[in-house]
Amino acid sequence: MKVVAFKRELQGSGASRRLRNSGQTPGIIYGGTEAPVTIALDHNALYHALKKEAFHSSILDLEIDGKAEKVVLRDFQMHAYKQLVLHADFQRVDANKKLHVKVALHFVNAEISPAVKLHGATISHVANEIEIECLPADLPEFVTVDLTNVDVGHSVHVADLTLPKGVTAVTHGNNLTIATASVPAGQVSADNAAAE
Repeated sequence: MKVVAFKRELQGSGASRRLRNSGQTPGIIYGGTEAPVTIALDHNALYHALKKEAFHSSILDLEIDGKAEKVVLRDFQMHAYKQLVLHADFQRVDANKKLHVKVALHFVNAEISPAVKLHGATISHVANEIEIECLPADLPEFVTVDLTNVDVGHSVHVADLTLPKGVTAVTHGNNLTIATASVPAGQVSADNAAAE
């Protein structure tokens, strides 16, 4: 994905406010061996890009004054109630250094799992993203969670995930729960009544 930015000379809250009023969003690029660079981005293009899941977990080509750099989106701030991006942070990417990022989880095959098909259970998604570590070339857009074999009372943990080649999950020593299958309380009492 490509992002176009412009170098920004003026800094401070007044300069940032004027920038936002002119339809741009202030930002910064940091990391690597070069000094941090303050930038300005087109607000509408950035706002719509942030709605795409891939924008958050892809290596981006950020072009500043005709020179392209490989970066990842590190952080962004939104206005409390307006549809307004206040600031965006990008980190430079080194092809030989591992990245530590969060990627989205995509849940598949819930409807054919024994928990749902046989027991009418509900599968709850405990987490929607996980932290991973990998080289920039191996960065996945998302991680798929296959729920085919989940039964009632069972959970899916980070250790159960099939991660793409070159990708490791960062769990900080905990085997975090990703999804659980449970039968709703109303379903249990209805089944008991039917059995009696």
